[in-house]
Amino acid sequence: MKDIMLKLKGLQTGFDGEEEETEFVTEGKLYKRNGSYYLLYEESEISGMEGCHTSLKYNDKFLRMKRSGEALGKYTVIEFNKDKRFNSVYQTPYGPIEMEVLTNRYEQKLTEDGIGSILIDYNINLIGLAASRNKLDITISEQ
Repeated sequence: MKDIMLKLKGLQTGFDGEEEETEFVTEGKLYKRNGSYYLLYEESEISGMEGCHTSLKYNDKFLRMKRSGEALGKYTVIEFNKDKRFNSVYQTPYGPIEMEVLTNRYEQKLTEDGIGSILIDYNINLIGLAASRNKLDITISEQ
């Protein structure tokens, strides 16, 4: 397991055209097992999920994000897999919300050690609440 620096840059565009950009930099741990990389880090107040633990499992086909902690009540899983829909339940402190994710683009430029960048462009629909188009740019670098 190696120490890494992680930069997550997100752009959310509501269907009303309003944009919101976020950026989060943190330390994390990275390891490889059975052809996939695993990245572990702690969320912060900036991400709005202080006290949550996040793990990313990624390879050349998909990225799976799993968050757990008190802010969520239980845990939430989101999977990004190009041109595929992912349906799940998003756990919130206010109760569960049905969620649908459609990944439009999933690109990665990684070294053999899992260092590099991942770009995800996706639509998310929180059933009955909100829908948006999102871009997530993940940069993983050695510490």
